[in-house]
Amino acid sequence: MAGGPAREGGPGDRRVARIDYDPQTVPLPYGTTFGDPYRNYADDSPYPGYGDGGRYGEDPDEDYYLPGWPAYRRRRRWRVLRWLLGIVVALLMLSVIAFGVLFALTPSVGNAPALARAIDTAHHAAYPGPPVPPLFAESLVATEDHRFYSEPGVDIYAIARVAAAQITGHGDQGGATLYQQLAKMLYTPGRSGFSVEIKQVMLGVKLDLAYSKAKVLRMYADVAYFGHGYYGLAQASCGYFGTVPARLTLPEAATLAGLVQGPSADDPIEHYARGRAREAHVLSRLVDTGKITQAQSTAAYAQQLPLVGGSGTSCSGR
Repeated sequence: MAGGPAREGGPGDRRVARIDYDPQTVPLPYGTTFGDPYRNYADDSPYPGYGDGGRYGEDPDEDYYLPGWPAYRRRRRWRVLRWLLGIVVALLMLSVIAFGVLFALTPSVGNAPALARAIDTAHHAAYPGPPVPPLFAESLVATEDHRFYSEPGVDIYAIARVAAAQITGHGDQGGATLYQQLAKMLYTPGRSGFSVEIKQVMLGVKLDLAYSKAKVLRMYADVAYFGHGYYGLAQASCGYFGTVPARLTLPEAATLAGLVQGPSADDPIEHYARGRAREAHVLSRLVDTGKITQAQSTAAYAQQLPLVGGSGTSCSGR
């Protein structure tokens, strides 16, 4: 005979076993806690970590990491590095393409000697002038472009330095090579601006490709303005010191090399103190580049400059 529903707590009630369960004397089944046979977790919420809004498996007493987290971070790092590398490569490719286009658009420098002759003729200077003496060449290179003998017409380090100076607001630190200065004198006199400077860079590279270092120095010395109305090294040497370039002393050569940056402002006849200051600067650059010793620099500066202020055309010999 089938019986009705078991009376609560009576025979057949399957909950009796749980109700009569004594957690103090009987070991707890696996997963139950604190004497509650109906609980399988140690906290007050039905799922660990969610009762207080925490994340799954979060434990304040130990560090938590998602499975595979270190690998994820490594993958993300490599993605960033690949992205940056791609940008660098793209910029380099664009730079090469831009350089090629600008180089192709820049005119030839095959007429540079003819332009130098025209400038000297206009200022009653002989062309070509005498060979550049070593003392003047070393003084000019040490002051204006100390990487002249190794650079390809443009100084990458100087350009980077000038760019950094512009970004930081420290002003222009100089960066035009002797090639670029010659290009300015021959092709873009009296002109300025970013596009003109780019053209001077391209022309400087072409001058390096077309002419020897000695030829570039000689053209530069022939057309440079040295102040006091003197164009070219021969006029300046004769006008200031009454001698030909080959007989220049160290202090005289250093003085003339220092004039190309500010020929009127540093004219030693009109502004003696400024002219001597430029001489001292050139001598210090010769020391820095290892061409002379500090003792030689001191001895050279101790000499008085034999300024004559002549016409610049009365000297004979080379």
